[in-house]
Amino acid sequence: MEINPYIEKAKKGDQVAFTYLLDHYWNEVYGFMLKRTENETDAEDISIETFSKAFDKLSTYNPEFQFNTWLIAIAKNVHIDLLRKKKSSLFVEITDEEDQQAYNVADSSPTAEDDIITEQNLSQLLQFIKELKPHYQEVIQLRYFQEMSYQEIAEQLGEPLSNVKIKLLRAKKLLAEIIQTKR
Repeated sequence: MEINPYIEKAKKGDQVAFTYLLDHYWNEVYGFMLKRTENETDAEDISIETFSKAFDKLSTYNPEFQFNTWLIAIAKNVHIDLLRKKKSSLFVEITDEEDQQAYNVADSSPTAEDDIITEQNLSQLLQFIKELKPHYQEVIQLRYFQEMSYQEIAEQLGEPLSNVKIKLLRAKKLLAEIIQTKR
């Protein structure tokens, strides 16, 4: 089977070709990341990010190499970036005594100011989401506010799983662009 015609069509913005490539390689990338992460959510998020980056950088793909090898290399880099982010957010270990002292001093309940800031940020995010087309609003709402899985969303919408994945991928990308232009 020759994949290069689909890659060439995708380079020209052909959505059917994008969907074909996503469908054709999704299980391979997702399965690879699931073995590495041992976490379905992380594997799913990394796979989506991988295809997003791959489709953005499709013009840089060198046909001398296998397309799946290129995708796996991107997935590895996305995973490494995720691990770096997690590692940089870890706290320094402290003793139980120091922890108890900090607990006695710190009041972890949000202040009135914290509540207002959180409310304003959520309100602003909802305004940005409202700028998306209704079908993109819907998948964002189902995934991130109702915390449904991709499969549950597909069943709810009566659409194939691959369409839901692509739709969510596009919705996140469009939302990021809206946020970038408004800030």
